[in-house]
Amino acid sequence: MTMVIHRPDWERSMTMHIRTKGSKRSLVRVLEPAKDRGNGTLTDDDNMWTYSPKVNRVIKIPSSMMGQSWMGSDFSNKDVARMDDIVDQYDHTILGVEETDGHKVYEIQSVPHETAAVVWGKEVLKIRDDYVVLKHDFYDQDGKLVKTLESFEISEMGGRTVPKRQRMTRVDETDRWTEIRVSSVDYDVDLDDSLFTLSSLRNPRD
Repeated sequence: MTMVIHRPDWERSMTMHIRTKGSKRSLVRVLEPAKDRGNGTLTDDDNMWTYSPKVNRVIKIPSSMMGQSWMGSDFSNKDVARMDDIVDQYDHTILGVEETDGHKVYEIQSVPHETAAVVWGKEVLKIRDDYVVLKHDFYDQDGKLVKTLESFEISEMGGRTVPKRQRMTRVDETDRWTEIRVSSVDYDVDLDDSLFTLSSLRNPRD
């Protein structure tokens, strides 16, 4: 996977390898550029840690920082840590259904439970009948749209239909965005639990 961070006066890209196990565990490792190689992020349930080989230090991300930028991108730590929070910590309402490119597309409004430890005031998604998320809008606690995630180049990879590109754009700065580009993907891979540990985050075994 390549992540491209675009700003009006500069642009940078990072190549990463991501492994996930279920919906609660993930390990992200930066491969390129060389100056960032080895930087990593580990998530395990509601916990998140980062590691930088330059300082040889593992840092736990506190809940107060989950809304902050992940690796300098337009994705927040919370976006990366628990994408499935929206399933069990929100109430969902179908706002409409439309036909697009031979698929039914459902527009769904998701409002968090009062006790949910989430960043956003509400989220609105457009999801195809094959579970591809076409668009994902994020609103703050005052109901103001903050940023939008859009999917492009939807095709089959690894035997499943997925978007090859997803771009997160801030509403107040449309010339600022972060794009995720998937180069390859494998599903149903047997991954050992020891991969998703602080020891593995600090000392890569691959």
